[in-house]
Amino acid sequence: MTRELETTIRGDRLHLDIQGIVQGVGFRPFVYQLATALNIAGWVTNTADGVVIEIEGDRPQLEQFCQRLLAELPPHAQIHRLHRQEIPPQGQTDFLIQASESHPQRKTALILPDLATCSHCIEELFNPNNRRYRYPFINCTHCGPRYSIIETLPYDRPLTTMAGFPLCNDCQQEYDNPGDRRFHAQPNACEVCGPQLTFHPATNLPPLDAAQTLLRQGQILALKGLGGVQLLVNAQDEAAVQRLRQRKHRPSKPFAVMYPHLDVVRQDCSLSDSEAELLQSPAAPIVLLRQLLQHQQQPRLAPSVAPNNPDLGVMLPYTPLHHLLLREFAAPLIATSGNLSGEPICIDNQETLQRLGNIADGFLLHNRPIARPVDDSVVRVMAKTPVILRRARGYAPRTLSLPGLSQSVLAVGGYFKNTVAIAFDEKVFVSQHIGDLDNPASRQAFDYTLAKLSSIYDFEPEVIVCDGHPDYPSTQFAQHLAQDKQCSLIRVQHHQAHILSVMAEHGLQAPVLGIAWDGTGYGMDGTIWGGELLQIDTSPQGFQRLAHCRSFPLLGGDRAAKEPRRAALGLLWEAFGEEMFQNPALTSLPPLRAFSPSELNLVQTALRRGLNTPRSSSVGRLFDAIASLLGLQQRLSFEGEAAMALEFAARTVNTGEVYPISLSGGVWDWQEMLLGILGDRTSGESIPHIAAKFHNSLIEAIAQMLQTYHYPSLPIVLTGGCFGNQRLLEGAIARLQQMGIQPYINQQFPANDGGLSLGQIYRLCQS
Repeated sequence: MTRELETTIRGDRLHLDIQGIVQGVGFRPFVYQLATALNIAGWVTNTADGVVIEIEGDRPQLEQFCQRLLAELPPHAQIHRLHRQEIPPQGQTDFLIQASESHPQRKTALILPDLATCSHCIEELFNPNNRRYRYPFINCTHCGPRYSIIETLPYDRPLTTMAGFPLCNDCQQEYDNPGDRRFHAQPNACEVCGPQLTFHPATNLPPLDAAQTLLRQGQILALKGLGGVQLLVNAQDEAAVQRLRQRKHRPSKPFAVMYPHLDVVRQDCSLSDSEAELLQSPAAPIVLLRQLLQHQQQPRLAPSVAPNNPDLGVMLPYTPLHHLLLREFAAPLIATSGNLSGEPICIDNQETLQRLGNIADGFLLHNRPIARPVDDSVVRVMAKTPVILRRARGYAPRTLSLPGLSQSVLAVGGYFKNTVAIAFDEKVFVSQHIGDLDNPASRQAFDYTLAKLSSIYDFEPEVIVCDGHPDYPSTQFAQHLAQDKQCSLIRVQHHQAHILSVMAEHGLQAPVLGIAWDGTGYGMDGTIWGGELLQIDTSPQGFQRLAHCRSFPLLGGDRAAKEPRRAALGLLWEAFGEEMFQNPALTSLPPLRAFSPSELNLVQTALRRGLNTPRSSSVGRLFDAIASLLGLQQRLSFEGEAAMALEFAARTVNTGEVYPISLSGGVWDWQEMLLGILGDRTSGESIPHIAAKFHNSLIEAIAQMLQTYHYPSLPIVLTGGCFGNQRLLEGAIARLQQMGIQPYINQQFPANDGGLSLGQIYRLCQS
């Protein structure tokens, strides 16, 4: 964080223009209290740009005010820029919080993410003597909804979804009282004047009691939360969990679990100090934790919560409503997005009743509108640092500074795990996670998110940036919008954008070397890339492709991404050709046995004639192929399932052994590794041992490439979805550190395609 103090004090009244995270964090009340304590007159107001303060008084008090303003900020506030200017004194004797300015200036104020309920509000929530006892929408200046209720700037109640809830006398007194924790808290409310719960179908029980009864009966509850609807069910009831999987069309993807408190988490999972801190942070994300071995052997949770998975996605209650439910239920609940698998989460009551009517048995809803869908964030501690895998509630839409970028730029991201981003005035705003753009509902959510983000800031793009893939819905949207707006369109190669996202986060400038490994990305040669070593530079293209994984055909094209057996057959065909259908040692392999005889006939024809067999250098598909060859996974029910199985298998073995990998002519060749894997399999080596050696070999491939192409002065970046694999990421970092290299990785923004929009925008900072 940088603070710039411009000019010097030469009078008794100062005009302070402040930019940063200064709205929705109790900043104006803090300023009021500080000014009052120092006997300073003046005023403070929100603007579309941030906050403006005028202070008048004796010189020492003004100096002290400015010093303490920076040193004693409220917990969530940040000052990025402070401009001081002397103006003539006016003889003012009091200090006021003025109504927000509504001048038609450029809106640039920073919006705070939604914040988990603070300890003070939790204490009041369960205090029978407090007037907000068991009120499920309690909040204050330090916690509660922000991004999910803001319609436009500045951040004032009439411009939020709380506009329809006029304050009662008691709440108004708190709002007006400088000594109160709810002084100018925009979402302030109580049972008398605030949002209310309802339960559907209608019942004689109070809504919370009806929800508890439903959950105890093993039924599925749809709960309208902070940024959308969640589906809740007893995580210890196997029949209930199976029913949720069937109705949600989610056969095996792990569910996240909400625990009542940390002590219960520790009964099931290993928990480091940094992981505990994340769970209890204001962002309150889902944190991926390692299940305790005894819990894996004798689980207290239903087996179907996270089948064949030694990890568990864990979160703690983060709204008053969650606290009320979990305090009473006193056991873990599955808390998953309120949608059919692959679709965006519901935010509207009527939409929820319609879309989730065949999934949920009951609906605990409320009448506070949600301005935009904001899913739960997902974080994993890797290499001793928190790494965001899905960036949404608690993190979005925090900004990143991009010095020198003065144009108004829109980036539309990719196809999977889509996010969008807007940039202006040297700042970039990256949206919350939207999801895969593979269905009409998701594409509608893409349009909605972009429209909402743009409307907050009255944003109009001068430049639009997209992925190089011509068939991505986001690319086609960008093309049409660029035509409509008559603005320039820039295409950024997929893996280039991955590397640029890390560069943006860490403020790196070209030249930079980047390893970008993922499942798919449109290559400059028309093939599918995904095992790349690129050098980012300032050339017109912006990069050079220095090395890559040896490519192989993907049988059935896009179908290979969902059927590892197809990736495996492409790998075998590349390595052995016709022999794979003739040699008994190959025909008996799991991927060939996963096809029927009639299917194999079609497969042979396709491979021989090159029908729908695009070539790919993807390490993600290499993971799939090896998982198939080891019999771990032949078809996927969710993205990354095969790679996860391989990672989990490798986790149980500690070995430094590697398979040979050769690097020649800018291509690292997996052929000898494949032969070694098949040999180990034939000799009866365990699958976990083979999986561990496979990971080690990929790490060694990274080391070989950088030994060949690395110049000591160039920063090194590791990025792409494959580096969500903890063993691969931590192993690669450790190996590079042995070589004297400290690589940069994604931390605040995802290494997967959720970071593409940031990287696309940062392309304009490299030319």
